[in-house]
Amino acid sequence: MVSRILLIAIFIASLFKFTAVLACTNFIITKGASSDHSVMITYNADSHTRYGAIAFYPAADHKPGDMCEVYHYENGKLLGKIPEASHTYSVVQFMNEYQVAIGETTFGGLDSLSRQPDAILDYGSLMKIGLQRSKSAREMIKVMTELIEQYGYASGGESFSISDANEAWIMELIGKGKYEKGAVWVARMIPEGYVSGHANQARITTFSFQKTNNWNDTQQTTYHSPDVISFARKFGFYNGNDDSFSFSDVYNPLNFGGARFCDARVWSFFRKINKEIRDNPDYTRYAQGQFSRNKQFMDGNQNPNDFVSNRLPLWVKPDSPVTRQQVMAGMRDHYEDTPLDMRNDPGAGPFKSPYRWRPMEYVVDSVMYLNERAVATQQTGYSFVAQSRSWLPAPLGGIFWFGADDADGCVYAPMYCGINEVPKSYAIGNGSMITWSETSAYWTFSQVNNWCYSRYNLIHPEIEKYQQQIENQFALETEIVDKQASELYKQNQMSAREYITGYSVFTGNKLVSDWKTFYQYLFMKYMDGNVKNSDGYKLLDNGNGKNIPKAPSQPGYGKDWERIMIQGTGDRLKVPQKE
Repeated sequence: MVSRILLIAIFIASLFKFTAVLACTNFIITKGASSDHSVMITYNADSHTRYGAIAFYPAADHKPGDMCEVYHYENGKLLGKIPEASHTYSVVQFMNEYQVAIGETTFGGLDSLSRQPDAILDYGSLMKIGLQRSKSAREMIKVMTELIEQYGYASGGESFSISDANEAWIMELIGKGKYEKGAVWVARMIPEGYVSGHANQARITTFSFQKTNNWNDTQQTTYHSPDVISFARKFGFYNGNDDSFSFSDVYNPLNFGGARFCDARVWSFFRKINKEIRDNPDYTRYAQGQFSRNKQFMDGNQNPNDFVSNRLPLWVKPDSPVTRQQVMAGMRDHYEDTPLDMRNDPGAGPFKSPYRWRPMEYVVDSVMYLNERAVATQQTGYSFVAQSRSWLPAPLGGIFWFGADDADGCVYAPMYCGINEVPKSYAIGNGSMITWSETSAYWTFSQVNNWCYSRYNLIHPEIEKYQQQIENQFALETEIVDKQASELYKQNQMSAREYITGYSVFTGNKLVSDWKTFYQYLFMKYMDGNVKNSDGYKLLDNGNGKNIPKAPSQPGYGKDWERIMIQGTGDRLKVPQKE
């Protein structure tokens, strides 16, 4: 029996490939799709070993011969060195002083393309270096792909969200493995007024093949490597015609995990903002990992290669303009009010938890089962909403809304893209995944989140209320800061940057201090299974002035879970009736 279970586990894991372990989510919102006409991209950096902090790289001038050391984004290994640019721009984590921002999700793709000998640039170093050298999203795509062509690509397949104050793009890229140096890739501009997203499954299918990449032509909305199709045909990955070539289906063939663990997260966001996605059962079936392979795709185009035909569209038009608050809420989603809602099955426990501890698959009686993988997840190191606003000077127009730990319980703190430093509480080096720091944003938010996981339906409503209160306050504050900084910028640009730096640093540090106090309140209120009385965020005494609380309430487990508790126990837990 044991060997049979092991064989089943190995077989099903092979079907899922990388999808069961990869876990990041990006949403992309164009100017015409957002309520305030800003461009937004989001990113959940999800990893059980990822520490939530903000890296800062100041602008710098470099001499001929200066070299840039390239470190692997995930394991910190030195991969090599490349020549520095003569001038590099300042970068706040994944947004630079020109409002260019980038996010990513890893899709892995074909095994034979996942390792490239002697490559220097992995996806994380590519993102950082690209931001240091780019003033627009188009330039970012050009810089990244030229660097890869020259120095090789040291990661698996990646989907990137790339934005500036006017445009938003999705670029998908996979290395050429042992076959050749570099990568094959496609980049598509999201049409004005539309929303896109990706979550560890390649999303670009067919596209219009371009003879050349004219980087200065604003009418060109698709770029790609010249051999994106010919490489696949040359090495036997594709033998159909060019018009029907699908980047996703060829380089990251869709399987159950790619839909259920990955694209379902995009579906959950799309269905909130688009009626067609919400009401069409074919898309719901797709999100559940149930595929159709019809002769035509959902858009009416022919399907000669027998690809999955009911997959999500690459982008959708929202029913109404999307607010920043809706985008942040999308990052906090657990499939609530969908067929994948986790709050009401036994795995939720008595406190309706929308979380499931890993592993994502498990075997019971020789059958493999899964835990859902929602957008918001316990292993998030950090997340952000990068907002670029064309009506303000570049250093003031970009706000990097940053949250440490699980997005569901974080507060997105405003970090202007033109700041000169980051708050100490969020800085690299202030704590780590194996080093505690009392002043660390990550450990402070992680304390609150992990306490919340213990009794989610009781504690989380308080977190959500305070979270919204603070974020609404930040929204009002940044409107004032925008105006004052803009006036300063007309007189002295450096003074304006010092002003937004002062605001971002003070706000970040104060937020962490306030959240630490909030944790102390929550811990005292909900300890030992009790719920003490409170007013606002202050615990109440019994009225005698001796710091003795009123008798706490004891909500227990709830009737539904009490029924589960007594199942199979016979009379062991039954209290006999009085005679």
